[in-house]
Amino acid sequence: MNEVSCLKKEIFEWLIAIIVAVALYFVIHQFLFLVYTINGDSMHPTLKNGEKVIVNKIGYTIGEIHKGDVVVFHADKTDDYVKRVIGTGGDKVSYKDDELYVNGKKVDEPYLDENKLSKTNVQLTENFSVKDITSPSVDTIPDGKLLVLGDNREVSKDSRYFGLIDEDQVVGEVALRFWPFNVFHYNFDPAQ
Repeated sequence: MNEVSCLKKEIFEWLIAIIVAVALYFVIHQFLFLVYTINGDSMHPTLKNGEKVIVNKIGYTIGEIHKGDVVVFHADKTDDYVKRVIGTGGDKVSYKDDELYVNGKKVDEPYLDENKLSKTNVQLTENFSVKDITSPSVDTIPDGKLLVLGDNREVSKDSRYFGLIDEDQVVGEVALRFWPFNVFHYNFDPAQ
């Protein structure tokens, strides 16, 4: 082979590699995973302002949303929020004396411990129930709806502020915190 045909072959191989890389990026970004930067303190101390996370988009297309999942969802046409799922369709949720009750059973929230330590004689989460945040008022979360709250209850704009969200607003579950590297973390499930 002469030098010109070798150069053409090498350029062609590079073009194919670039096209494949761009196609893979598009498929991964569109259907599998997204990178988000945490904006604000509503999930402190679980997630802090400026941290970068990977959101698993495919998990909910083949699985279900569970209580305790940390999710990213479309709050409106321009903003996405990250919050924790507290209740799903069919659940009766209430807070009494700073304690979470789902379907009448007390649920531990270890992700709130650090924020509760900074409080003295003041509730971190005010008393409320599903009835207080729905219009028209209902006792039970309707199917296809979610009650979401931030872990930093004092500053979080969440279901107490905007009501229940639709499951189809959910982009995906926060699967991995990778930046900064010294806070790398991959499991946000409070049960584990």
